[in-house]
Amino acid sequence: MLRIQPDCKIAKSGVEKSMLEEAQNIINQISKQKKRNWLWIGFCLGSVSMVSALGGAWLALSLSATPLLQTELTSEEEAVFNQEETVSQRNLNIPKLNRPLNILVLGTKVLTSDLEQPPEQDLGYHALVNSFDGLADSMLLIRFDPSQEKLNVVSIPRDTKIYLEGVGETKINAANYYGGPALSAKSVSNLLAGVSIDRYVRVNVQGVEKLIDALGGVTVYVPQDMKYTDHSQHLYIDLKKGIQHLDGDQAVQFLRFRYDEFGDIGRVQRQQLLMRALVEQALQPKTLLRTQDILSVIQANIDTNLTVDELIALAGFASKTKRSQVQMLMLPGDFNGDGREQISYWLPNEKEIDKMMAKYFAVGYEDYEYINPASVRVAIQDGTGDLAAVQGVISYLAEAGYSQVYMSEEYQEPLDVTKIIAQKGDDGNAAAIRATLGVGEVLVESTGSLASDITIQLGPDWQEKYTTSIH
Repeated sequence: MLRIQPDCKIAKSGVEKSMLEEAQNIINQISKQKKRNWLWIGFCLGSVSMVSALGGAWLALSLSATPLLQTELTSEEEAVFNQEETVSQRNLNIPKLNRPLNILVLGTKVLTSDLEQPPEQDLGYHALVNSFDGLADSMLLIRFDPSQEKLNVVSIPRDTKIYLEGVGETKINAANYYGGPALSAKSVSNLLAGVSIDRYVRVNVQGVEKLIDALGGVTVYVPQDMKYTDHSQHLYIDLKKGIQHLDGDQAVQFLRFRYDEFGDIGRVQRQQLLMRALVEQALQPKTLLRTQDILSVIQANIDTNLTVDELIALAGFASKTKRSQVQMLMLPGDFNGDGREQISYWLPNEKEIDKMMAKYFAVGYEDYEYINPASVRVAIQDGTGDLAAVQGVISYLAEAGYSQVYMSEEYQEPLDVTKIIAQKGDDGNAAAIRATLGVGEVLVESTGSLASDITIQLGPDWQEKYTTSIH
């Protein structure tokens, strides 16, 4: 059923002193994090109109404890989410996280053909509808951890096979369709070793498009030419390979494309690429200039039970987040069979899920077992075009005991430094490889070779070091 969104408006005046202080403090934190000079800080603090807009928006949001809640939850549904306090007041009364906060994020897509009552006017195609009630095209569990100063994300493929209460064996993306955020949260908790889920956020396709436009677009590397046409949905994907600055519509094309050899898993990888790019761009101080537009989009296209204090606390947390502190994982599992089955599933690996949840979400007991380098699968994606440098990496790794090293596809995106990717969350061996090579940046994400434990995307820093060492 299509829900009608409330008409939310942002206050134009009445900004209290405390709100100005809060806005100034956040701006100051972001400016410090990005190491801008004092002239920039002075400019930010002196921009009265920008501060007033931010403060006024927060004041407007403060009129409701959960101003972005667009779903009426029953008491039973509310009980699915952790009710413990998450914030405390510190420093000029700005809310701060006082414990880790786990948020389930659902990206939904609803078409006119999905509605119980189709629109009176026949458009001749399946149009997108501004609703949150359909299948979840993307699912993320995000952990904001103030004690570790880290942001951990696990991506859950929409084709993940589960047993859904009241439905039976199906894909996890159906949980939102049948039971909204509460059933989705219960299903994800059951899948992820019983992890506690504090809050949810639902955003639809239109919201993603408008939010990216409000941010001024996003710059991302498109790994291949993407061409696809579906006249029944008026979906026209046409993106060229290479570094592109995408507007909202193009970014949605990038996210929705799934017609490559990895299907939905390839799309999860692209979601992580786009998410990292968005996080890095959103943390720039100039983003505050777009606050009014961003908040307008959020109020019309997001459904969440986050409170005002939590929203402010999360903004403060994000302003201090460094690139290396954002760790993005993918649900451990594998494809079912050889692709000839009627239904394509991603089959969860419970043992690996338990290990991942213990390490990154503090669920259960983390077993600090020694991992023999000889058992670690290391993929090399060469971005140098220098065969001698590639052979040099293989030799260095062999001397350190890494015997399962293989060449994967070449890495096409221009690199400044080598990336050592903990594909399945093994940051210990990724750090050990970085120490062995003496170059590179360790990242916990799932954007490397799917068959690997560690993927090395070889950059010019290694090429320069190796060339120097042999002369």
